[in-house]
Amino acid sequence: MALNLDTLGLSATVTAQGITAPDYQTILSTITDYFRQIYGSDAYLDPDSKDGQMVALVALAIHDANTTAIAVYNSFSPSTALSDGLTRNVKINGISRHAVVNSTVDVTLTGVAGTTITNGSVKDTNGVIWDLPATVSIGIDGNVIVTATCATAGAVAAVANSVNQINTPTRGWLSVTNPGAADVGAAVETDAALRVRQARSVAIASLTPFEAVDGALAGIDGVTRHKLYENDTGSVDANRLPAHSISAIVEGGNVTQIAQTIRGKKGQGVATFGSTAVTVPDKYGNNHVIRFSRPINVPIFVSISMRVFTGYTTAVDEQMKRSIADYINSLDIGDDVLLSRVYSPANLGVVSGGDARYYDIIELKLGRTSGSVAPTNVVTAYDESPISSADNISITVAP
Repeated sequence: MALNLDTLGLSATVTAQGITAPDYQTILSTITDYFRQIYGSDAYLDPDSKDGQMVALVALAIHDANTTAIAVYNSFSPSTALSDGLTRNVKINGISRHAVVNSTVDVTLTGVAGTTITNGSVKDTNGVIWDLPATVSIGIDGNVIVTATCATAGAVAAVANSVNQINTPTRGWLSVTNPGAADVGAAVETDAALRVRQARSVAIASLTPFEAVDGALAGIDGVTRHKLYENDTGSVDANRLPAHSISAIVEGGNVTQIAQTIRGKKGQGVATFGSTAVTVPDKYGNNHVIRFSRPINVPIFVSISMRVFTGYTTAVDEQMKRSIADYINSLDIGDDVLLSRVYSPANLGVVSGGDARYYDIIELKLGRTSGSVAPTNVVTAYDESPISSADNISITVAP
């Protein structure tokens, strides 16, 4: 019997529902049936036969070709593309995957007005060097705020007021300090994070300037988190935003680039509000003061009292602390820490039979300091970011 090769049905097929292909076992069974039609039903095609191995190789070749076709098809969509394919896709939206980000810190340089610092750098109390922008000029008020980049790659931390040494002395430059803590560097952007940013970036060309600013901030290199607020009323709102203003809370990124982005995307006549002020020029050379804020990290302390059962060890304590700290650190800028939500990470696998079977939580308290914990929520301001660590969590075992 002659075979119709066009109707074998073994290749990948694209339909209105997407791309599909038969699995390897279906391909192998189909080819085996056709082989027996050609050479007889008594053909021996078990895996230990030469003919059986040949049929398996042909089936595997078809399966591999189908798998490649599916991967190529999926690589054209940001929602399904992986690795390099996703990196190429998002270029259509004018963004690129964030590479390894060095830590950055906003520093205030003080000195004689008009002093120009070229290829300057500063140093923190640990001796770590932080590079300034190529050229910095001190303003007429005797100071200027710029973003310094850590010369050491990786997650390098610096607490407030620790970057206080001039590493490249320059005539007219008197002192340096960092009012806030450094934004710790990050690893290469994951596929999941890039997909989220790609979805937000399409808002840059939206009809409302608010979404345009939000999308543009997400695309700035080094920005790890941000939140944008708007007050379109004629009076000060609950977040202290002045009438007809926007306030951007931005973690990471260069202060000048952030200010230029806000300036270029915000609506006309809309004021900016925040604790950081940066002067940027427009294309006509006119200077504009743009304000935004860095998130204020709020340490969250947790106190837990519990009874323990047979099988409990101190390792359970450490696991609980890590689970709670990871949850709190996953919250966004401006999120409140809700007492009821903290119970979930505190109960380790209570549904799936995890280590929660070894203890029973009697009381759980939250607070901004270890001495102010209480069984209530911790409410954060719009520009605050809750953070925690295992050291901030105390566990007491009741007798």
